[in-house]
Parts: sequence; C-alpha cells; structure tokens
Amino acid sequence: MRLPVVLTLLATLCAAGSALAADTVKAPSAAQTAQRQKMTDCNSQATTQSLKGEDRKKFMSNCLKAESNATEKLSPQQEKMKACNADAAKKELKGDARKTFMSTCLKKAS
Repeated sequence: MRLPVVLTLLATLCAAGSALAADTVKAPSAAQTAQRQKMTDCNSQATTQSLKGEDRKKFMSNCLKAESNATEKLSPQQEKMKACNADAAKKELKGDARKTFMSTCLKKAS
C-alpha cells in the first residue's frame, strides 16, 4: 500500500527536479551577433586565401580590427572627449592643470 505512494512521490520529485535543473538558453545580444558575423567573414576570407599559422593569426587580427573600427562611430560626447584630450596632449598638461583644462573643455558647448 505504501510502495505505490512512495514510488509516485519519487517520480514526481524526479520530474520536478529535472524541470528545475534545465538551463534556459539566452539569445545572443546584437553585439555578440555582430562579433560572430565578423569572425565568420574574416575566417572565410582567410580560408579563401589559404592562410595558415602566423599569417592567419595576423590576418584575422587585422581583419577584426579593421571591421570593428569601420563599424564603430563615436558619440558626440566621445568626439568632444577625444578633441579635448588631443588639445591637452598638445599643451603637454599634467596633473591638476590637465584636470582643470579637461573640465572646462568638456563643459564648453560644441
């Protein structure tokens, strides 16, 4: 009499446990998808050129860098930061003088 109840209870616990243990697979983000596509494209180009070893590594590195630089666009804030940084470097500012310059430069309306 107790055996069927115990077996039913065990079967239910096993089923519930396996359902809880199942991992949910997250969909890749847009950035991950773009990176995968870049890798695939560069890899197929390297294969077409029959590159191997160090030559292939160098090609893949350059290919991935070139494509990422071409697709990335700086935001207006990043462009302002880059310009202010370049100005500070030209003036060879260091320490507090650089901080003050960067602060005033970034606050200016562009």
